[in-house]
Amino acid sequence: MLARRLVLLKGILESEEVYLRELETLLTPMKALRASAGTSQPVLSSRQVQTVFYQVPEIRDLHHSFYSGLKARLTEPGPGKDGDMNSTGLDLVVGDLFLKMVNQIGLYGGFIRNYEEALEVVHQCTLSDPLFRTLAQSMMPSNGSNKTRTKYTFEALLYKPLDRVTKTTLVLHDLLKTTPEEHTDHSVLHEVLRLSRSFLSGINESSQCKREVTLSRGMRRQLMRDGFVVDVSDGERGLRHLFLYTDLLLCTRNKHATKGKPEQYRFCWYLPLAGLKLRWVADQERPPDAQLRLHAMRTKMHLLRQQLRQHANGSRGVSLAARSRKKLEQMELTLFTHSPVYTLELHSPSGKSHTLVLSSLSELEEWREDIDKLTKDNIETVPPDLLTLTGACVKLRMTQQPPLHSTHAVEDEKSLCGTLSVAVHSACGLQQPASVYVCVEVDGYEFYDKQAQTHSSVHSLNPRWDQELSFQVDGARELRLLCVSQSGRQDAVLGKASVTLDAKTLTRRWRRQTLHLGQVEVTLSLKYCPHPLDPPSAAAPQKPVFCVPLETLAQQEGVLVPHVVRCCVEEVERRGMDEVGIYRVSGSTNDIGSLKAAFNSNLREAVTRLRSAEVNVVSGVLKLYFRELPEPLVPTKILRSLAQALEIQDMNGRLAAMLSLLQSCPEPNRHTFLYLLHHLQRVSEKQGVNKMSPMNLATVFGPSLLRLPVVGLGHDGPTMDIAQEVVVQVQVVLCYLQCNNLPEAQTSRPHDTEDETTHM
Repeated sequence: MLARRLVLLKGILESEEVYLRELETLLTPMKALRASAGTSQPVLSSRQVQTVFYQVPEIRDLHHSFYSGLKARLTEPGPGKDGDMNSTGLDLVVGDLFLKMVNQIGLYGGFIRNYEEALEVVHQCTLSDPLFRTLAQSMMPSNGSNKTRTKYTFEALLYKPLDRVTKTTLVLHDLLKTTPEEHTDHSVLHEVLRLSRSFLSGINESSQCKREVTLSRGMRRQLMRDGFVVDVSDGERGLRHLFLYTDLLLCTRNKHATKGKPEQYRFCWYLPLAGLKLRWVADQERPPDAQLRLHAMRTKMHLLRQQLRQHANGSRGVSLAARSRKKLEQMELTLFTHSPVYTLELHSPSGKSHTLVLSSLSELEEWREDIDKLTKDNIETVPPDLLTLTGACVKLRMTQQPPLHSTHAVEDEKSLCGTLSVAVHSACGLQQPASVYVCVEVDGYEFYDKQAQTHSSVHSLNPRWDQELSFQVDGARELRLLCVSQSGRQDAVLGKASVTLDAKTLTRRWRRQTLHLGQVEVTLSLKYCPHPLDPPSAAAPQKPVFCVPLETLAQQEGVLVPHVVRCCVEEVERRGMDEVGIYRVSGSTNDIGSLKAAFNSNLREAVTRLRSAEVNVVSGVLKLYFRELPEPLVPTKILRSLAQALEIQDMNGRLAAMLSLLQSCPEPNRHTFLYLLHHLQRVSEKQGVNKMSPMNLATVFGPSLLRLPVVGLGHDGPTMDIAQEVVVQVQVVLCYLQCNNLPEAQTSRPHDTEDETTHM
């Protein structure tokens, strides 16, 4: 971290040197213009000269003092061996220099308030005076070699202080992140950052008031939020800076500052908030070719990251690291533009519509919430002066750049690098039964997938998933959870929360937590295994569910009862308990096959389709799953013992023997069988309506759950004829269904938690 801090401080010093050169170039004609003001043919009047150069000399002196102090600290020899520099350790203290500078940052307030008037004077004089026009369009710094000298316009130089004050906050933020908490500078820089942010906030507020636009109820137009999004309104993805005002949304394109030219914003579109309708679509799938391109880019980014780590330890580390970091930022920016999958549609009453895509569901929800709050106020939109409003974006922006991890990533002991596992157990607190899923997001580098979702529960007040999600993370510091309800038309976020990730506190053992996501409480467990990361691999297709040994499926899902069984059972219990002939009446073979294919390829998609499928199709999928198990649910090895137990005349003795035999089954088989039996008992309780008695259900399920081995395929021994086998199958299931004290089924494996549940 100290090495990164040193690189950053040297970069600040170089930047200050360039900035001072620009200020000196801006001030070069000041003396001549003042002298001409007293002549009979002045270029500018004395008042105009004062306006154009207002506070510039003072700002120059402030930064010259800061630059001299920082240069001295970075170059003075320290007490280390062999003339080691002071700047290589904890003993380099610069916080006081930044504090002194920020305490005088009020100079910029006067400059900013005067900026538009100064710009207007320059424009007018450029038009009216040919000599001044020549000067204003080509200003060269008086020092530096010809190769490094840049040609500036007067307007571009006048913009430099305006741009500088907005960048100060970002620089301080990065410097604080690279300063260890135990460092002398840490608390000082924290205060400096607070002062800088406070100043910038005040400038934003005063700038807004200066462009006062009165809305209904006497309110003023204010900037409420801004940030970078991807706009797909024209069919192609483009990075845009979105500004949310009190009464409208303004979309702009950011044109970065280049040598001699200031940063600008170009107008793209705006939408009044009055009557604006929002619609968001979660998790759109990317085309296969797009997936391949993104995977190739992530692999390159991973290799660049590895090179960065190697450069940090080499003798040529600083220059190589700077180039690699720049390349990494550019690639991450491309990824930021082309990887988002969450869509937010904006529909105006005027018929205009625009579509934005975001890479994070939590960010999309924040935008939706902020827009929704403002649209409820029914504020009338005053038609904006688009040129003035767009021009003001440079000054009013709250964010400096897209949220790229590579621009502010810091190597420290707290961030995670390895495998983070999240087991989402259950939720409670729903106001009414709903189909709910949990979306989990992590931060860090974009090499690997940073979002994952559970399958959606089937209508329930207390949904349970017991689903384990795994993330490969690099530089992760935060985990975000969103609880989402699926309805017929649109998903709705019920609540969201975040968890700070700390490598020092997370361990290889599960740690259980209960999070409050609004009114909903979600219980989950976390564990973390640190290790070097392999290059990202292409997303592996979901492993099949059908025709897979039960133990294998339970192992890969991290459960005791497979999700396909639980989801089908829950759906039947939601809307099939009163269906006459449920499990006896067959559904459409094509529909059953289609749902089977969905379960084999995408669990979330399968469960979504399950909710709208005809209920006999759902019951048919469940029966098909058990029928296609490579080994029957009740192991063949105990079938003969069960057949012998049926001959016990005493009912209690017979049940005791059969329950004892059940204990010898593998855990997933036993708990899945018990889970199904409890469900079938609940179905039979409604036999007066659905006509499905325990005998009917045993007849339907017996042949699917119990099967004799095929002689000649590795199984020898006495056989039963087909009639005898069917009788045994039916009677065994019937006997279990008639048992009033069946053990409860566990749906998930108990997590070996490190401590008791913590509530957050």
